[in-house]
Amino acid sequence: MRVFFKISILVLLISSHCFPQEPVQISNPSWQRSTLRATKTTVAPTVPAKPIIPENKYFQRKAREQRTDNPMDPYEASIEGRSAAMEKAVQESRTPKADDVTGYLYKAEIRNDTGKTIEIIFWEFRFTEIARPTNVVRRQFLCGVKLKNGEKRELSAFTLLAPSDVIDAASLERPTTRLFDEKVQVNRIEFSDGAILQRDGWNFKDLKESVARATATPWGREVCRAL
Repeated sequence: MRVFFKISILVLLISSHCFPQEPVQISNPSWQRSTLRATKTTVAPTVPAKPIIPENKYFQRKAREQRTDNPMDPYEASIEGRSAAMEKAVQESRTPKADDVTGYLYKAEIRNDTGKTIEIIFWEFRFTEIARPTNVVRRQFLCGVKLKNGEKRELSAFTLLAPSDVIDAASLERPTTRLFDEKVQVNRIEFSDGAILQRDGWNFKDLKESVARATATPWGREVCRAL
């Protein structure tokens, strides 16, 4: 059975100062507009393998590579080479191409001072609009980490969601001033031994559907996903 711990001291204000008594220290938090580059799609060839012709044998190929006039590969001028180029062009035109995605990248450095190995971290940015304090927005993230005691790691998560969906007109009148009071907090930590450290007032059930969506597809190289 998992042991549940609830504490209220995990709420950390964004600042350059880290409180050494905290079990998890947060430093260097930041967010910025960012573009996620689309992964290039590789078209698998459906034409026969490139044949070996006399002009492409080792000595002939090396002699051609050393020429300064950059001669064309004889295969490209052959019927087979032209057919392969045309087939590749057709395949590429039929292959859906993903577009770059513009969104926001949220970052923070986490140091583990719990005395245990952390496997999962739930954390968030909380934005309170200065001109309209009732406008409070939370951007929450789930990270799968193997963070041993004393280790530090930068966590980053990309999402389409900005710090706030709406901005008060008073904020837009002061574009050079700070728009938000920003706070970073760790909501929940799951350890390798099955124990859980959870912030008082935070309820996992409130995010159960968001967690299910975030974990529904296989993860690539990313460590964190937005909830």
